[in-house]
Amino acid sequence: MTVHNLSTRFARIAVRDSGGDGPAILFIHGNSSAKEIFAHQFDSPLARRFRLIALDLPGHGDSENAKDPEAAYTMAGYGATALEVLTQLGVERAVLFGWSLGGHVALDMISRFPNFLGVMISGTPPVPGSLEGVALGFQPSTHMALSSTGRWSDADAETYARVTARPQAPFMLAAARRTDGIAREIFFANALSGKAGDQRKLVETSKVPLAIVNGGEDPFVNADYFDTLHYANLWDGKVHVLAGVGHAPFWEAPGLFNPLLERFASDAVRPG
Repeated sequence: MTVHNLSTRFARIAVRDSGGDGPAILFIHGNSSAKEIFAHQFDSPLARRFRLIALDLPGHGDSENAKDPEAAYTMAGYGATALEVLTQLGVERAVLFGWSLGGHVALDMISRFPNFLGVMISGTPPVPGSLEGVALGFQPSTHMALSSTGRWSDADAETYARVTARPQAPFMLAAARRTDGIAREIFFANALSGKAGDQRKLVETSKVPLAIVNGGEDPFVNADYFDTLHYANLWDGKVHVLAGVGHAPFWEAPGLFNPLLERFASDAVRPG
């Protein structure tokens, strides 16, 4: 296991890399989180079969704050950062797993950087880039409002860390407190402006294999919204819902989640 510190155009980026010669899976974390949220994947048999890579996005975790926040703290900026990381690590093709905000980044990367084998998302409704789109895919709540709020109190950070991933780990609270608050403001302003595109249309037209694994008790997303989409290439022909699980199924229920990720990644890398 190696931790890299890579220079990119937007910031110095901290990356956890399991190494090995297996096919690569890139993990992209959610809003105000960090790469450590994927500990249950790195500490599993997945890391023996696949090369697992997780980065801290600019303004998050052990990475630097962005040199140019308006460019970096957007879907395009986060995606470009992830691609630079893969390039520097010598990875030409990969399976993507994106959680929450990271899922939106992964979906955006399909159209901008098409050399991917498959994408799995969790807690990520593929919505049009507008306020109306967000209203379709997400549930209004206090913690949802925090997602786009720049300045947090200690209580705000504790609430967000507790709701996004249960049981809460100490690193979740530390990650929530550390995140550059302006990243939340810029990301959501950019997404709602329409500049990030229509992700509903994307999943209804893209032939890239798409897997969706959600928690049945996710407090952020509107579960019914996923049933209104006409997917072009939905893995297993259905959205996988893990009963009794919250917003971060890979953290809360790795025993249920990891076999799904392993099976999807195996299907994605299989020739033909």
